[in-house]
Amino acid sequence: MQEMSNVVRAVALPPGAGIAPLYPGSNLADAYAVGLPTAQARQMDMQSLARQLLGSQPGWARSLMVLRDAIVARFGIQTARQLEAKPGKRIGIFRIYAVSDDEIIVGEDDSHLDFRLSVLRNRDAGRHGSVTVASVVHCHNWVGRAYILLIRPFHKLIVRRSLARAVRQGFA
Repeated sequence: MQEMSNVVRAVALPPGAGIAPLYPGSNLADAYAVGLPTAQARQMDMQSLARQLLGSQPGWARSLMVLRDAIVARFGIQTARQLEAKPGKRIGIFRIYAVSDDEIIVGEDDSHLDFRLSVLRNRDAGRHGSVTVASVVHCHNWVGRAYILLIRPFHKLIVRRSLARAVRQGFA
């Protein structure tokens, strides 16, 4: 059995993820993995696990979201507040598309792009298993392409830091 570290690392896009058919032709596709810190994290239901990961954003990332919202509202792009207020099952700003024992797929469609995020648990990796967060974005127009160009570095940093924070907190 491979030992998995608690260091967040960039990994290949997981071929077994439910979003794998979306990889070709994407404008952004990346994946990051980390070892699960506890046996409890290995057994959590996927909605709880995703809430822990997506809710572990650093304060500066939340500040960037406020700035993002002030800018994108002028282009007809939905703000975080608008996304969170949408009906249906959601985790923060993201709509839940699918949930299984070891994967949850969340995302959102907007006028400028479609975004999907997979949180995929591997119970066999390392002592407590691992989790991989994979993102895929398909842009619809120049606004989407410009948006991705601007947010790409922040996206990567936020995903990495959110995973690291969740591990430090033990997914509690």
